[in-house]
Amino acid sequence: MTNTVQETLDLVKGSLAQASDSIAKSITTGTGLVAYDLQAPAKNLYPVNTPLRNKIPRIGGGTGTATNWRAVQAILGSGYDAMGWVAEGQRSGRMSYTTANKSASYVTLGEEDQATYEAINAGRSFEDIQARMTMRLLQKTMLKEEMAILGGNASLALGTPTTPTLSASGSGATLPALTYSVIVVALTLEGYRTYVGSGSSIVTGIPTSQTITGADGNTFVLNGGSSMKSAAATQAVTLGQTLFASTPAVVGAAAYAWFTGAAGAEKLEKITTINSVTFTAPLAGTGQAATAITADRSRNANYAFDGLLTSAFNAGSGAYVNTLATGTAGTGTVLTASGRGSVNEIDVMLQTMWDNYQVSPSVLYVNSKELKNITNKVLSNASGPLLRYEQGADNNYNLAASGTISSYYNPFAMGGGIKIPVQIHPSLPAGTIIGWAENLPEQYQSNEVPNVAEMKVRQDYYQIDWPLRTRSREVGVYCEETLAVYAPFAMGVINNIANG
Repeated sequence: MTNTVQETLDLVKGSLAQASDSIAKSITTGTGLVAYDLQAPAKNLYPVNTPLRNKIPRIGGGTGTATNWRAVQAILGSGYDAMGWVAEGQRSGRMSYTTANKSASYVTLGEEDQATYEAINAGRSFEDIQARMTMRLLQKTMLKEEMAILGGNASLALGTPTTPTLSASGSGATLPALTYSVIVVALTLEGYRTYVGSGSSIVTGIPTSQTITGADGNTFVLNGGSSMKSAAATQAVTLGQTLFASTPAVVGAAAYAWFTGAAGAEKLEKITTINSVTFTAPLAGTGQAATAITADRSRNANYAFDGLLTSAFNAGSGAYVNTLATGTAGTGTVLTASGRGSVNEIDVMLQTMWDNYQVSPSVLYVNSKELKNITNKVLSNASGPLLRYEQGADNNYNLAASGTISSYYNPFAMGGGIKIPVQIHPSLPAGTIIGWAENLPEQYQSNEVPNVAEMKVRQDYYQIDWPLRTRSREVGVYCEETLAVYAPFAMGVINNIANG
């Protein structure tokens, strides 16, 4: 029997070897009898860009519920503070101090995932499912931490925006004739990033609050970063006119959500990063209803720490904050060229920070739009003679098209000025520029305050492999920390910048 089977197989192989044989012609790749070329492991096609987390020092040793420090903010001389004269043989008066008690509460950041035993077993020889899961958990925790460092908000409530100011004018627009009602809601940076980063639309709407169900079945509520809605304003519009709306800028707002429609039926129509908007075309009418906004949900006092932006915006911080004027509704106020190769608004920020505190940013963080706008202001006909062209030793003239600035020179610093790197931050919205001094200059007692800000860590990243309760491996990655901003005056913010 065995010989017969072998003889049959030999005959089949011989037949298939003949190109003219009809059997060979009938077997093709379409039958599915082919190998599957799967490259291992899975390709991680998502960005993990955390520049602030990477730069800010992580200091361990945190204990209790908060880290506390006492700041000596000024030393005041006796008599006239600027005069040190003393009469012969007499003693000077006693100096005094300006001090403040500061604290920052520890909070927890984290993320969880799970992998079933079937997934773990099926992934053998492809990738280590458990190891990769932990790596991705750590990466996601770091991304959330980066957002917290930049825009975390525990203390700054946006409140209720002022009732919008409306007008209608012009011709050529296609907005139907109607008496329109407009309501505005301000968004923190967290609220804006939650909207744009999660693929939200006007239909799903801006974040208000969300009940989070943990892997343990317990729940907690996170506020999404939106203010209370403003009162409604109305404006009659005839066909052809453009509807203009603006509201006074809200301290701490990174964007504004505009609800428009007939009175009582306002729907979310646009999100802007300046405090005004225009409507020229028929409304979508499918957006989130303004009635969904019922309270100020802009901060998480019990769960968050204040990020760099919030620390700068807070009253009494000493940080330089310039919210550009509203300007023409829908157009706003743009950065302006100095005519000497710089930007007026940035120059004023740098000079003010020096005049008030003798500090200079060591980096400027911008959005991609602001990088382009700054470049356009700097590379003007007026500034052309002031630009420097550097030629290599090989005498080759290598030119690159569509160049941008990489640094900004600050003359207002000890030692004749410094070059400040200009860097894109992936989470910074259009319309905002942050100047940040990573370290205090030498004229400060930097041995006592080595860092302008640091991550004070009670427990750095740790992994929890939860006990088995189902046929799944459950893993959590957490850290317990706070952002301690010792010198908020070493930050500068320019916001409400229009594109152009």
